[in-house]
Amino acid sequence: MEKIFKPKFFSILKTGISKKQISSDIFAGIVVGIVALPLAIAFAVASGVSPEKGLITAVIAGFLISF
Repeated sequence: MEKIFKPKFFSILKTGISKKQISSDIFAGIVVGIVALPLAIAFAVASGVSPEKGLITAVIAGFLISF
């Protein structure tokens, strides 16, 4: 049976990555960070905890998801 899920990281290791791809990935990461961090603060405040806990949760979740 053919693999359904193949992480992009493994295909990049085999084929390499261009400067254009690196720059677009960095730009996308910055945009996601700009959107995600205020959203994490808002979720924390709406849940009744301090904004710092929302930021910590967002950073840990971001590392876990990217891994």
